[in-house]
Amino acid sequence: MKKTLIILILLIIYGCNKSLELSSKDIEKKYNIYISKLSNEQIQENLNKGLKPIAIKDNIDVQGFANTAGSIALKNNFPDNNAYLIQKLVDNGYFVIGKTNLSEWANFRSSSSTSGWSSMGGQTINPYGEMRTPCGSSSGSGVVVATGLVDVAIGTETNGSVSCPSSVNGIVGIKPTVGLVSRSGIIPISHTQDTAGPMADSVINAASILEIIAGKDENDPATLTIPQDFDFNFTSNLNQSALQGKRFGLLPTGSQNTDGKLMLKKMRIMFEEAGAIVIDIEDTREYPGSEELLVLLYEFKVGLEQFLAKSNSELKTLEELIAFNEENKDEVLKHFDQSHFYDSNETSSQKAEYLLALERVLQTREEIDNFIKKYNIEALIGLSWSPAWAINHDGGDDQAIAEYKFWVNGSFAAMAGYPHVTIPFDYIDKLPIGMSFIGSKWDDKKLIELAYAAEQLIQFKPTPNI
Repeated sequence: MKKTLIILILLIIYGCNKSLELSSKDIEKKYNIYISKLSNEQIQENLNKGLKPIAIKDNIDVQGFANTAGSIALKNNFPDNNAYLIQKLVDNGYFVIGKTNLSEWANFRSSSSTSGWSSMGGQTINPYGEMRTPCGSSSGSGVVVATGLVDVAIGTETNGSVSCPSSVNGIVGIKPTVGLVSRSGIIPISHTQDTAGPMADSVINAASILEIIAGKDENDPATLTIPQDFDFNFTSNLNQSALQGKRFGLLPTGSQNTDGKLMLKKMRIMFEEAGAIVIDIEDTREYPGSEELLVLLYEFKVGLEQFLAKSNSELKTLEELIAFNEENKDEVLKHFDQSHFYDSNETSSQKAEYLLALERVLQTREEIDNFIKKYNIEALIGLSWSPAWAINHDGGDDQAIAEYKFWVNGSFAAMAGYPHVTIPFDYIDKLPIGMSFIGSKWDDKKLIELAYAAEQLIQFKPTPNI
């Protein structure tokens, strides 16, 4: 357990150091981490019981906390029950210390959004650099671990929402195979691509959480496809020699940038010195952006309204949410619009187009599998995301990215529903960047073992100066 967390526990239990207690509160406030959090008395009670704290993204049902997706439209949406994965954590000795801020509606309200901002929580800030993005949509979950306030948190990903905040905040993120972790009790975007995943200060801590939350849930059909012989013991067989003699495919993403090219060279040398064989991947895949967007727009309306129907929210339809946002536009729409909401609300008549788009999106599975087979590799490796770009409320992420350097791996894995593990790799411009391990369906345990070995080899533990 991190030194900062030990200090926090001691000061809460014994009240021995008021200044340190204020320091932890100042960190939470400075980086705008939580939407809601237990009181010190509640935290003390749980710690006295020997329970362990975990922070949860505020789009997951947790009893006692409103589930808001970052929107004031859901500020009174208090669930009757814990999400399936939350109950598993509770049953295994964890307590939810707070609900972390996120990009509103998991970054699916607008095409011009600013990551890490929500009308409920304001703007979460990356603890590295000056006014840098925490990325999203699991922004607060990334920052709370990066600042050392907790060792583990839960995020969710549809496309990049675990890997990006993990990469730019210098922590470990595991985006599991879709279906490995139940989505019951999570505000959805896409049943094709959505998953929850652990974000942590180390591979072993992330793997330990995944061991708890993975498994079949009768209320999530995707989990019923987990193979009967699947090995859930993600923390077993972790060793430093797992890279030796293995073949890896190096993705070229980032090679057009000088810094990215140097980082890819460093990655190759590191793997080869560890006894691995590194193969350059000729990546000519075309990103099906318009098809993916249609899939997400279509599935969002269907899934969200199914969720709202069972929730305690007063608003039950996407149309009602749109109207609420317009009525409260000074607060909700002050930085960016709700174009995705409007577009999603018009997709009900587009089922034929959706099915064609879905077919193209799912071809990404074959593309990844073909790489693994063609090059006879254990996994694809590469640079997760470029360093954190500036926070820009006027032009949004797109403008900020255009004014900086940018690359990303993992989008194809997200569309395919395949696993993706991100670990801290190095600094660029004094900002952390991550390394990616991407595999085929149900390769989660293998990727964790490879990522653990690489983590031990790199020995890179970025720490923000806070």
